[in-house]
Amino acid sequence: MKKLIPILLCAATFLTAQLATRRAPGFCLSDTTGQWRDLADYRGKVVIVEFMQTTCAHCATFTPVLVDLAKKYGDKLQVLSIALSPDSPQTMMQFVKGHNLTWPLLLDQGQVAASYVRKGGIEFPTVYLVDRNGMIANSWEYGGLTKDVFEGPRLAHEVEKLMTSASAPANKK
Repeated sequence: MKKLIPILLCAATFLTAQLATRRAPGFCLSDTTGQWRDLADYRGKVVIVEFMQTTCAHCATFTPVLVDLAKKYGDKLQVLSIALSPDSPQTMMQFVKGHNLTWPLLLDQGQVAASYVRKGGIEFPTVYLVDRNGMIANSWEYGGLTKDVFEGPRLAHEVEKLMTSASAPANKK
């Protein structure tokens, strides 16, 4: 029994590491202007993929954190917010205007969210941090233990680590 516990801990650590470093699932979704946005177009940049709803109070609270990061890093960082049902192009446009978003707000019917979340449900907001090589570096769902990601400095710290990492960015086309 004493040998089984360390083996199980090692296996759990290995599986967690494998899940955390998986390739970000690709997608191509339409934004509020009708333009198609393909995740592959942002290769070489750090990308924040946020799953949200326009009626979510926590999503609205998270928006200034994303605004600050977008301003700080400019074209080195791409934010992509993805709204899910029951949102519509109309509710999305209201959110974009009301919060002065400078990044694309995309509409998903659930397929993209399912490819990222890989479980039965999703909490809003949920955010994925994708490195310059298209790998998921980290992810968080809103909750009591992750408020510092969505309302504090933790996401900025995680983005800074990716921006200053020694890994070379992917080659652009």
